[in-house]
Amino acid sequence: MPSRQIRSGGRPVTLLDGDIVRTNLSSELGFSKEHRDINIRRIGYVASEITKNGGIALCAPIAPYDQVRKQVRKTITDTGGFILVHMSTALEVCESRDRKGLYAKARAGIIKEFTGISDPYDIPEDAEVTLDTADLSPEESAQAILLYLEKQGYIGPERRSGNGMRDSASSRA
Repeated sequence: MPSRQIRSGGRPVTLLDGDIVRTNLSSELGFSKEHRDINIRRIGYVASEITKNGGIALCAPIAPYDQVRKQVRKTITDTGGFILVHMSTALEVCESRDRKGLYAKARAGIIKEFTGISDPYDIPEDAEVTLDTADLSPEESAQAILLYLEKQGYIGPERRSGNGMRDSASSRA
């Protein structure tokens, strides 16, 4: 599991799963553009607090709109690092992996404003990492992200502190 691997680098890790956050922090919201933006801003705020305090926030929402992603990036980079990972997955692959049957419901018109079907997805042009998940297993995708984080100094023996400055994990008390 990636969070265990990161934790071994000495930084606390928090996973902000989109479904769980929506259930606990945004249950009153629907899926309109306005509500999706509010949900992503909430996730961004929580992530900025985690980052500000030296932790790593792994955020896994569906964030379809470029403008709000840029706003969240600005909020977080004011106090720490931000890495946008674009999990590039063809719509057909998403549909074939859909265990909940949501794409079929969206195609039938049962679910309105569904990303990729009746609502747009702005492909990120500013992602630091883009992974084609049709060709990679979840483990390979996680490994690619971990390698990027290590190369950038966010994890491993030499890492960045919450303020983005490099420090040595071994020198912390």
